[in-house]
Amino acid sequence: MIIGLTGPNASGKGEAALYIKSKGFLYHSLSDVLRDEAIKRKIEPLRENLIRLGNELREEFGPSCLAVRIKEELLKKEDHVVDSIRNPEEIAELRKLDDFVLIGVNAPVKLRHERGLKRKRPGDAKTLEEFIKKEEKENKEEKNNQQLRKCLGMADVIIVNDSGLKEFRRKIDEAIEKNPKT
Repeated sequence: MIIGLTGPNASGKGEAALYIKSKGFLYHSLSDVLRDEAIKRKIEPLRENLIRLGNELREEFGPSCLAVRIKEELLKKEDHVVDSIRNPEEIAELRKLDDFVLIGVNAPVKLRHERGLKRKRPGDAKTLEEFIKKEEKENKEEKNNQQLRKCLGMADVIIVNDSGLKEFRRKIDEAIEKNPKT
C-alpha cells in the first residue's frame, strides 16, 4: 500500500507521516527531494527557497517531476507513506500506482498558524494575517506551482486534525481501515 499525504501548512501531515511510519511503512517526502536538490545547488533550504525551487523544477521537468523522482522506490513491494504532495500532477503520477491512496489532512487556519508558531521554522509567518497571505500566494492555480487547496480536493479521504494526538491517530487508523484500496 502507498499512502500519500496532502494538506495545507501546519495541518499535521508530518505528524500523520510519522505515525504511519511507526506502523512499518517506508517514509518518503517530496520536500526531502527538494531539500536534497537545494543542497546540491547550494541554496539555503528555507520554506520560500524550497517553494521557488519546486516551482522551477516543475517548470523545467514537468509538474509531476518530484513524484517521478521517488516513483522507483515506491515500486518496491513494501508499504510506503509519501509526505508533502503539493501539486495535482504529482497526485496524477502517483495514482498510476495500483495501491495508492491519498489522505488529506486539514485543520482550521487559526490552529494551523498557532502550530506553525510553536514549531518555529525559519520563514514561517509570525501573524495570522501574514500566514493567510502566504497561503494564498502558495495556492496560485498555475500548473507548475503548489496548489494545496486543489490537492486537498483530490483526496480520497480528508481528516480534520482539530483535536488531540490520540484522536488524530484514531482518525488516521479509521481512514486507512475504511479505504477500499487498503
